[in-house]
Amino acid sequence: MTSQIDSASLLARAGELIDLAKAAGADKADAVVVRSRSSSVSVRLGKVEGTESSESDDFSLRVFVGNKVASVSANPGFDLKVLAERAVAMAKVSPEDPFACLADEKDLARDYPDLDLFDPTEVSADTMRDVALEMEQAALDVAGVTNSSGSGASAGMGGMVLVTSHGFSGAYMASRFGRSVSVIAGEGTKMERDYDFDSRLFAADLDDPKLIGRRAGERVVKRINPRQVDTGSNVTVVFDPRIARGFVSHIAGAINGGSVARKTSFLRDKMGQQVLKSGLNITDDPLIVRGSSSRPFDGEGVKGERLVMIEDGVLNHWFLSTSTGREIGFPTNGRGVRGGTSVTPASTNLALEPGDISPKDLIRQIGTGFYITELIGQGVNMITGEYSRGATGFWIENGELAYPVSEVTIASNLKDMFMRMTPANDIDRKFGTASPTIAIEGMTLAGR
Repeated sequence: MTSQIDSASLLARAGELIDLAKAAGADKADAVVVRSRSSSVSVRLGKVEGTESSESDDFSLRVFVGNKVASVSANPGFDLKVLAERAVAMAKVSPEDPFACLADEKDLARDYPDLDLFDPTEVSADTMRDVALEMEQAALDVAGVTNSSGSGASAGMGGMVLVTSHGFSGAYMASRFGRSVSVIAGEGTKMERDYDFDSRLFAADLDDPKLIGRRAGERVVKRINPRQVDTGSNVTVVFDPRIARGFVSHIAGAINGGSVARKTSFLRDKMGQQVLKSGLNITDDPLIVRGSSSRPFDGEGVKGERLVMIEDGVLNHWFLSTSTGREIGFPTNGRGVRGGTSVTPASTNLALEPGDISPKDLIRQIGTGFYITELIGQGVNMITGEYSRGATGFWIENGELAYPVSEVTIASNLKDMFMRMTPANDIDRKFGTASPTIAIEGMTLAGR
């Protein structure tokens, strides 16, 4: 994986594309190059199953003619002049969009920090193979593990070059390294599966492969011979941090300005109101050094800042890009993300800030409840907040994890769940969405 791959030439090419678009009749324009490189090796039962490698530079040009907008994409080698003329011709026959626009010039990042997002370490296919084999063997060595679903290692990089017609020009790259393994315990109809993984910006920060493998093996062995439990209401449910991160993503989705504009969020009318239990805070920070989802500027050239999205349970901000903000009457807060030829808002380094109680003490205080390690299905309605998903995990008795449980459905409404959350203090901020263990009171559990 080579270092910051010739960003200067890509910036020059994007700038030339902007000039050609204006010459063809565009009033405003921006050009983006999304660069990616990746390689991976997968193994199963001691043998290599696959080796993959890919790279791409995807160019996108967005042009504005009055309130009309059009976007086109191309791969390297295209004719710049033809692409620019095609984009302008498309814009001229497009319907007017009163909200589509470039970021306001005053919002553009005139300087931006080095967030230390790129590790130039080269990881060979042989090294990735050896790491994957070591992880798998460590998992298989755990007593009770009977088979492997596979193990893998990966290395890659991605980045963005952005040039606009009103003066922004910038580029950044970020690397990514990963390791994962999935194994099986039990036999026949009583087989259980679980996994473990790690993903980091810098290769040296990755967990040791033997540790990842051992964790995967230990997790799956604990799931052998699960029981069913009785149906009940008013059950306290505890989300393992791995599951809690997904739950926090529901909060992010509900306060996304795009969902508010489309009226597909159950929190769309709650700005300035309490939406989480008092004392809870949700933060979002794009400028964390070596942060998993950090970026020096967003997809429109706007530099974001740390925001307390929800403070003491009260909703302070939506995630906003410029056009989405205009649609619902707010300025951008630098959360625009390029997706192909469009810009949509999204979170960066998002965190449910931790509480002051350990997971062990939290479970002890609960006494009886359900500790969830896996959720199944997609039963979440973001318009109404209705929540119903299959779950597996462990039953809590006398304040301790007693035995594995499966074939359970949990149900409630996200509005109520948000108001009944209690976070522990075990947050791990290496993930783009970070959350500690969460306990949620008053859920319905459907069992036998």
